[in-house]
Amino acid sequence: MSLQDPIEYEQASPIVRAIYDDIMATRRTNWVNNFWKVLAHHPDNLQRIWSNIKLVMGNGALDPLTKEMIYVAVSITNNCGYCIASHSAGARAKGMTEEQFGELLAVIGLANETNRLAVGYGVPIDEAFKLK
Repeated sequence: MSLQDPIEYEQASPIVRAIYDDIMATRRTNWVNNFWKVLAHHPDNLQRIWSNIKLVMGNGALDPLTKEMIYVAVSITNNCGYCIASHSAGARAKGMTEEQFGELLAVIGLANETNRLAVGYGVPIDEAFKLK
């Protein structure tokens, strides 16, 4: 259930259309997904998040596939169905194989289990793991 209907390009304000145009140009596509269309109800949020996405998900020390796979992992942990679907598609488009996806899911499951155990037991951090 969407709390707000997506704003299509034709109904968008000039400011929102300019952001949509940048999204399409940056992603080399002819469409804007629903995440952006719903954020368009608040153009300041739309612009802020789009700028942040370009900065964080753009070129950097981590390769694009790794960034998408991390995004999938966090989305699964946060139970965001939309982001799981969107970033799984993005990871596949960047070369993620089904074998990699299976391993990713195993790591996510393991990390969540061991994290809960460490929190539940209140395991103290080893001196060797602390930043010096």
